Amino acid sequence: MRLQFLGSGDAFGSGGRFNTCFHLERSQQGNVLIDCGASSMVAIRKWGVDPNSISTVLVSHLHGDHFGGLPFFLLDAQLVSRRTAPLVLAGPPGFRERLMVVMEAMFAGSTKVERKFALEIRELELHERVEFDGLAVTPYLMKHYSGAPSYALRIETEDKVLTYSGDTEWVEELIPAGRDADLFICEAYFFDKVMKYHIDYTTLSRHLPEIGAKRTIVTHMSAELLGRQGEIALEAAHDGMVVDF
Repeated sequence: MRLQFLGSGDAFGSGGRFNTCFHLERSQQGNVLIDCGASSMVAIRKWGVDPNSISTVLVSHLHGDHFGGLPFFLLDAQLVSRRTAPLVLAGPPGFRERLMVVMEAMFAGSTKVERKFALEIRELELHERVEFDGLAVTPYLMKHYSGAPSYALRIETEDKVLTYSGDTEWVEELIPAGRDADLFICEAYFFDKVMKYHIDYTTLSRHLPEIGAKRTIVTHMSAELLGRQGEIALEAAHDGMVVDF
């Protein structure tokens, strides 16, 4: 399995990085986007990804740097990429309503147009393992205010397990979410500063033995942590980074 970090940045473009967007390539099914932050269409073009190859977009939580690229993605599908294949969007409860509000705010009338592809919007319930598009996805509740539940996503596909933390301060739910995963992608915002709603590198490192993931990569780093990468023992994501697992 191949994953590329199309965007590995925070909400503020720290280090000149794109907002969160990961591209998961599969050998037997359509590809998957994990989060689609506001800058994601730019990142998709930069890294030469075909939007029509993406069959599912999974959203961890409803902040603009994690799902704000979807209005652009859907408009591109209709007007530029000329999509005809079905597309599934899946996110937390409240996802459909919030997406419609953002789409209308950015491109008035865009929620009412007739498309040449089937669009399914799914809302994922906490701890409910659901299967669709060759995926099994289980959401775990994180602590990160977004006006709706913020999730970590445990994703099973093609005999591999990938867990993505989304944004969160340390919560015990990260342990079952990431347990024994082939790849655990976790935000690490500061080096050792503890704050609400975000986890720091030092706290994450202390808990990794409890999680037991085979490989851990940190992402969503602030300018402070980017400036201290030489002190980090874990792998750190950067835009364009490719991971085979």
